[in-house]
Amino acid sequence: MPNIFTKIVKREIPSYMIAEDELFYAFLDINPLVKGHTLVIPKKEINYIFDLDDEMLKGLSVFSKRVAKAIEKVVPCKRVGVAVLGLEVPHAHIHLVPLNSEQDINFEHPKLKLSQDEFLEIAKKISKEFV
Repeated sequence: MPNIFTKIVKREIPSYMIAEDELFYAFLDINPLVKGHTLVIPKKEINYIFDLDDEMLKGLSVFSKRVAKAIEKVVPCKRVGVAVLGLEVPHAHIHLVPLNSEQDINFEHPKLKLSQDEFLEIAKKISKEFV
């Protein structure tokens, strides 16, 4: 049975898409730590990031870098932090979190509650900057 991220890739569940290509997909986290918190996944369902073959892992990193550069242009931040947790959804993924302090990437903090309009506006702005 496909997991939630595979359903997002297949458009069975909506998402606030930032970018995609033939192998990867980036979308806003619906329970963000801060505005612009984005998830980047391979389209192929692979449980654990270190089970990706070397080329797929390299591609995921490069795609994530391009997404992070787009986030930096839109969300006021000192840099974009990267986290790989992987326990909440059995599908390899990278969290990209705009940072102004190290506490911005503390997953124990309460998540933001954003409106659909706020999510759509953020996604549109970041997507426009993705190259």
